[in-house]
Amino acid sequence: MGHHGWQGNPPGTEQEARRRIVEAATACIDRAGLAKTSLSDVAAEAGVTRQTVYRYFPRLTDVLSAVAIAGAEEFAGRMARHLTSFDSPVEVAVESVVFGVRAVPREPYLGLLLEAGEGDFFTDAVASGQWFALGARILRDVPVDWASAGVKTDDDFAGLAEVLMRLFLSFLQHPSTPPVTDDRLRALVRRWIGPALRA
Repeated sequence: MGHHGWQGNPPGTEQEARRRIVEAATACIDRAGLAKTSLSDVAAEAGVTRQTVYRYFPRLTDVLSAVAIAGAEEFAGRMARHLTSFDSPVEVAVESVVFGVRAVPREPYLGLLLEAGEGDFFTDAVASGQWFALGARILRDVPVDWASAGVKTDDDFAGLAEVLMRLFLSFLQHPSTPPVTDDRLRALVRRWIGPALRA
């Protein structure tokens, strides 16, 4: 299980090992920032070799995604509280996109995914089953009449969450020029997503 090192206190399970590596990565990012954090730094902080980190997280991007997921629960709670002030599936869907576009860049750990490296890291990290499941849970917990909109099964919630998350990802990665206003974004999502959620 790669118990060498660990500052003399090896973890008892694989899950504990992963958690401690994520905590080490979070400490490194808090101290030095994302640009100056490497897998070597994370390994040193956790008291293990780089090879031990690689066993649980093959790339730095995998560690960063895990850091973001660990910080996502608080974000999910804030989003859920915001969405409970809307009373229809259409408006919940619209506001989830607006909230995501505006809030994610300001989140200390979700926002770091936007800063990380080149290419499609943010998309690869967030457009995954784990993130879609989180999105589906947020939607399911909002007390609106989802059944009237045809959203009834776990697959329905997962599919809706995936569409909405992919939509806000596109606005985050490819912002409009000039920047789209909240009202314009609401109108756009309402016009094209709304009909799919109306009884």
